[in-house]
Amino acid sequence: MNEINKLEIENLSKLTLSKYEKLKNILQEMGGVLVAFSGGVDSTFLLKIAHEVLGKNVLAVIASSETYPQREREEALRLAQKFNIRYKVIETKELESSDFVNNPPQRCYFCKKELFSKLKDIAEAEDIPYILDGSNYEDTSDFRPGTKAAEELGIRAPLKEVHLGKSEIRQLSKRSGLPTWNKPSLACLSSRFPYYTKIDTKNLKQVAQAEECLRKLGFNQVRVRHHGQIARIEIEPPEFPKITEKKVREAVIKSFKKFGYIYIALDLAGFRSGSMNEPLNLASGKKQEEKRKPKNKK
Repeated sequence: MNEINKLEIENLSKLTLSKYEKLKNILQEMGGVLVAFSGGVDSTFLLKIAHEVLGKNVLAVIASSETYPQREREEALRLAQKFNIRYKVIETKELESSDFVNNPPQRCYFCKKELFSKLKDIAEAEDIPYILDGSNYEDTSDFRPGTKAAEELGIRAPLKEVHLGKSEIRQLSKRSGLPTWNKPSLACLSSRFPYYTKIDTKNLKQVAQAEECLRKLGFNQVRVRHHGQIARIEIEPPEFPKITEKKVREAVIKSFKKFGYIYIALDLAGFRSGSMNEPLNLASGKKQEEKRKPKNKK
């Protein structure tokens, strides 16, 4: 490693630690917080640091929903218990909202509005001054309508406020001994459906089963995008050779057909967060291009 690389790493480390200290100061000033806790990398790190800073003045709220695998909810419960942090489990009813079920590009707004409204009721009942969301600084680069719901209801995102990105949060989580430091990124199961494809219990279960099948076969970061009878599998490109092995491929085909899929496809672009937003980005790009074109004068 040359001296420039060493210097860059040292500077990054100092910057990360500076953000970490700023995060603790912000939490200290808050005095008491309710943390929306999913058990993922970001919310686990935020909850643990909040507990270290504020002690008993922290409440974790875990949402039980058909849009998240049961395994994730159970893991969140285990973590809250392991950290000895007071927690509540609530149920959210996204599938009772036609705005959510119809799956428009603003779907995430309706989902977060449902969740954050319930969190506000709990916070008010328990006299907790702040509600925290685990969004990190990199979440600002993707299309996230749920951010609008957070802003409307006064939800804070301290990781975002101090500009902590995902890799930094993983680094700090590992330094803190958190078991989630290398956990794959999570997302609501409804993000597996193309916009305007209706979301229902059956299809959510189908996606959850398919993704759990891939995890049991040893794949790390997975998404199964639901296109009706077609399952589009996203995994990391280095794992492509594994899924084409005869035994693994046959196991995937057999299981996916049992879950209700007829066609099973591997996305050669590999895993990427928010791939269902790509048509929106393409449409937006075309609109911008049209605006830049000179108008013909008659």
